[in-house]
Amino acid sequence: MTESNQLALSARAERAAGLAQALGLAPEALGVVLLTLLERTDALFAVKEAATGRYVHSNDRMDSLVGRPLTGLLDEDWAPTDALHALRAADQSAMVQTLPQVSEHRIDTGEFKREFTVTRLPLASADGAPARHLAVVWIDMTAQRQLEAQLALALAQLEAQQQAAEAQRRELQDTSLKDRATGLYQRGHFEDQLRREVDLSSREHREFAMVSVALDPLSERALALGEEARARILEALGRLLRSNTRAMDGSCRLGEDRFAVLLSGVGLATAHSRMEGLRRQCATQIVMLNGEDLGFTVSMGVASFPHTAHSQEELVDAADSALAEAQRRGGNLVTLASIRFESKQ
Repeated sequence: MTESNQLALSARAERAAGLAQALGLAPEALGVVLLTLLERTDALFAVKEAATGRYVHSNDRMDSLVGRPLTGLLDEDWAPTDALHALRAADQSAMVQTLPQVSEHRIDTGEFKREFTVTRLPLASADGAPARHLAVVWIDMTAQRQLEAQLALALAQLEAQQQAAEAQRRELQDTSLKDRATGLYQRGHFEDQLRREVDLSSREHREFAMVSVALDPLSERALALGEEARARILEALGRLLRSNTRAMDGSCRLGEDRFAVLLSGVGLATAHSRMEGLRRQCATQIVMLNGEDLGFTVSMGVASFPHTAHSQEELVDAADSALAEAQRRGGNLVTLASIRFESKQ
């Protein structure tokens, strides 16, 4: 123990002696109080030789932990091998400190498994020599740790239930906004998102694209198979529209055979390239019913804000006009709206 540590312990001893003298206490009075308090708190208390680690005193509760009197024994006589290193290291560390040292230990003997917090403090020698004994106070934390684990589990389960409920609420809300046949958002959602995109683009001076999409007339074999064939085609088209748009984009069903796509932060050329890829996917998509490939194609008109339109209404008209041109030219085609040029005064 360092000289400063020894001086600190000596100072505490003097204060304890001074308190006993001032109150007219018997020399053993403070020790009796300490041991009584330890018993009242159900603590396991022992004193060990610093040099050897041999127990020279233990109370009944400490003995009950081991199942026999500890006096005269070493930690290796009762503690499991995997706990010995930690116990020895904590003892050695406590012997060079002036403040109580607290550590946690898990003891698994095979007969019991318990968790403890152990407080260690060197006991000052009467002759002023370096401390030769170490006091150890064990507090059984097993029940508290179990309660803490149960509480943590309960809180985790509660949080998981809340998250599941919130996810279900969002899913129900989301489902109410979507078209059952295609899984796409319906017109109301599309109009809200379009307004947001126009406002955002106007404030931040950035572009976005709108694509009007129409399912081309179905083949004779698809028409012959009736509504089930139509449902299969709509389902396939909805899946392709969803997979070709990002989370920030929007794919919606506006009518029986009409759809719209909003591409946030995307210019006219990029939108055309992406929609051309989607058109090819639709044209080559295999949709089977009763052993027959139904097949389908789409026509698309691409417009952008603010290059081909300067208002929400103009944008919708521009995309629809481009779509009409694609349909006029036979379908299965992507056409671009004309870019508007402002005349200089």
